[in-house]
Amino acid sequence: MATESLDTTAADGSPTAGVGRLAGGTLGTAQIVFFVIAAASPLTIVLSTGPLSLRVGGLGAPGVMLATGVVLLLFAAGFTAMSKHVTEAGAFYAYVTRGLGPTAGAGAAMMTMAAYGVCVIGFVGYIGVFAQGSLGAVFDIDVPWQVCSLVAAAVVAIVGYCQVDVGAKVLMVLVTLEVAVILVLIVAVLAQGGPESPSAAPLSPDNVFFASGTGTLFLLAFGAYIGVEGTAIYSEEAAKPERTIPRATYIAVGFLAVFYAVSFWVVIYGFGTKGALAEAQGDGFLDMVFAQADAFVGGALVTALRLLIVTSFLATIIAFHNACTRYMFSLGRSGMLPQALARTHPRMASPHCASAVLSVITFVVVALAMIVGLDPFLELGTWLYASGVIGVVAAQALCSISVVMFFLSDRRGHGVVRVVVAPLLGFIGLAIALYLMANNFSLLSGYTEFLPNAIMIGAMPAAFVLGAVLYRFRLGRSATGQRAEVG
Repeated sequence: MATESLDTTAADGSPTAGVGRLAGGTLGTAQIVFFVIAAASPLTIVLSTGPLSLRVGGLGAPGVMLATGVVLLLFAAGFTAMSKHVTEAGAFYAYVTRGLGPTAGAGAAMMTMAAYGVCVIGFVGYIGVFAQGSLGAVFDIDVPWQVCSLVAAAVVAIVGYCQVDVGAKVLMVLVTLEVAVILVLIVAVLAQGGPESPSAAPLSPDNVFFASGTGTLFLLAFGAYIGVEGTAIYSEEAAKPERTIPRATYIAVGFLAVFYAVSFWVVIYGFGTKGALAEAQGDGFLDMVFAQADAFVGGALVTALRLLIVTSFLATIIAFHNACTRYMFSLGRSGMLPQALARTHPRMASPHCASAVLSVITFVVVALAMIVGLDPFLELGTWLYASGVIGVVAAQALCSISVVMFFLSDRRGHGVVRVVVAPLLGFIGLAIALYLMANNFSLLSGYTEFLPNAIMIGAMPAAFVLGAVLYRFRLGRSATGQRAEVG
């Protein structure tokens, strides 16, 4: 197996001319955890994915969330073991390169960058819809979604341009608030009790693994965890990354698994199993949690939920923007993309050029969507988000195999379970998830026709091929020529 790396230094060991370095030692465990949880958007998942899971998959969503968390913890075991050996802003770039070779690494990097980028743009569409609705419901003012989306994009552009700990501080506040309001609802429902006795049905194997809607539930669950791999993206900026990255990854995945499972179970308990299924089949199923909050707590919590779902989307966009710009920075530093993307701000040490480029692309695509009249939720949002989920899970699967290959001949002091067995099991789980996503993709895209789904699914493999081809033509030939000269 090739072990050639995508070098970012000159022959004498000095940094490549014209590129910068990110601010080292800036982020601690808590800050990275908040970045990852913000990308997962827990409030949005509870308010939207929870009711949708009941509607299309039945009662098993709480158990499926726990099972998905287990798969991702298996993935994380090997993924974080490599954090001692790989410290790179484009995490999948370096991980897959070390395990499967530079061509595969370049493809994985391009695919992941594209996945995060389309998620940024898709969520800008989503936030416009929810901001418009929340402003109307809470303040009785009608602000077009276009204005809401553009304002959100501008806020993300400013935060993304600034030093990384500025974004971390914003996310810590927003994520704390959105988790707190769901905890208020959980406590209220548990204290007052639902219409039926507590039920174990949402955790039973029949509803989790063998129900007719199981495939759909796992599809939605893996989408709910998107972004948990983001801890390693900040390895260059982390304090003591060999300890910070593993700790942050386990905390983030463990927290999300428990939070999702408990939240989904409580929503079911608050309505009763029969009542929850009946509510989920109604036209207003997306208002289930709002209605429960009104019944168990009151209008103040409903107002908080309506406002915080907007900030939840904002936090998600900031997190994905940061993740995408780290890949742009890494690809620019290696020479895969224009080297200007690897420049960092002289004072804030942020990848400000990459951030500015992504912001411009976001504004342009959103503006074009407005001009042609795309629906901000069903088209601009869902098309891009659905494709992005495929790309991230595919990159996770590639990374799992890369970890196995990296440690296969030399475990470097790690146990075989952590660096071989666990990532291999994680790969199997992720591969099954990809199959379920492709097989049930129309639920994410909203289309039953073959062609639009094929385009959205195929966009991420196409990005992988583009990255591999760019490497072979831009860097592979150069490396071959250098070896010939040495010979």
